[in-house]
Amino acid sequence: MMKNHMMAHLTDALGEGQDIGHYGRLVYTIVGRHFVEEDELVSLLAQDKDFSEEGARDLVRQVQEADYSPPGRAKILEYMEKQDFPILPNADDPDEGNVYRDLDFPQHVYDHIQEYRHQKAETD
Repeated sequence: MMKNHMMAHLTDALGEGQDIGHYGRLVYTIVGRHFVEEDELVSLLAQDKDFSEEGARDLVRQVQEADYSPPGRAKILEYMEKQDFPILPNADDPDEGNVYRDLDFPQHVYDHIQEYRHQKAETD
């Protein structure tokens, strides 16, 4: 998870007790759940000064139940416009926020994305 600059940035901010914002926590959870155990993810999220352990546990469960695919750069930039904390430490870098470039997700994540693209192509 720390191989990705954005995830390292968010982890460091959480470690400093910063409020990474709703969308920062959402992105962190969607990506992080594939690389750390649930309890560790909850513990990391609960370091956010404006987020409780109970809130962290609820967010992790919601993300797991919805089985969200990790967001692309465009979605992360959209999220950043809705909050103060910069999810991407260097939004001008076109590679920043590309979690698929730096991280190896479980195969089912790629299968889910492929299935979505196939369904979208059929409806278009």
